[in-house]
Amino acid sequence: MSATGLEVFDKTLHTTNSWLKEIMKALGTDRHVAWHVLGSVLRALRDRVPLELTAHLGAELPLLVRGLLYDRWHPASSPEHYRSLDEFLQRVGEDLRSTRPVDPEDACRAVFAVLTRHLPEGQVEKVRHALPEDVRAIWPTKAALGDRTRVEIEIDEARLSREA
Repeated sequence: MSATGLEVFDKTLHTTNSWLKEIMKALGTDRHVAWHVLGSVLRALRDRVPLELTAHLGAELPLLVRGLLYDRWHPASSPEHYRSLDEFLQRVGEDLRSTRPVDPEDACRAVFAVLTRHLPEGQVEKVRHALPEDVRAIWPTKAALGDRTRVEIEIDEARLSREA
């Protein structure tokens, strides 16, 4: 039985909570901070990559997370041209000022790992390659061994919904 009455809402809540748990575990923080971290890193990515790539990335995100990506977006001013890791991290750090202290590089690493683990490899590679080389250096190219792939997660979710 559906918790919200709509399967699409149940799925996005489940997936978003899974992503937040991974970020919480990586950073040792709470759900509120993890939500801000996810949004801050996604918005820094969004503002750095070309518009078409942002749209393709958004299409791959869970519905709630997609809202974070597009929150406060002004497409006319995109893409910005962060040319270094320091500039990228400064952008993330500025956006994180309203929450408890989190190291911007740790925040990026945590979110990049989640994206690598859950999004199609080709989409991740396109976004990675639109970034400066030193930003790409902190983005893992493969999910760590033992992590479930996006396909494995989707299979498990389908199995759970059939059992419900």
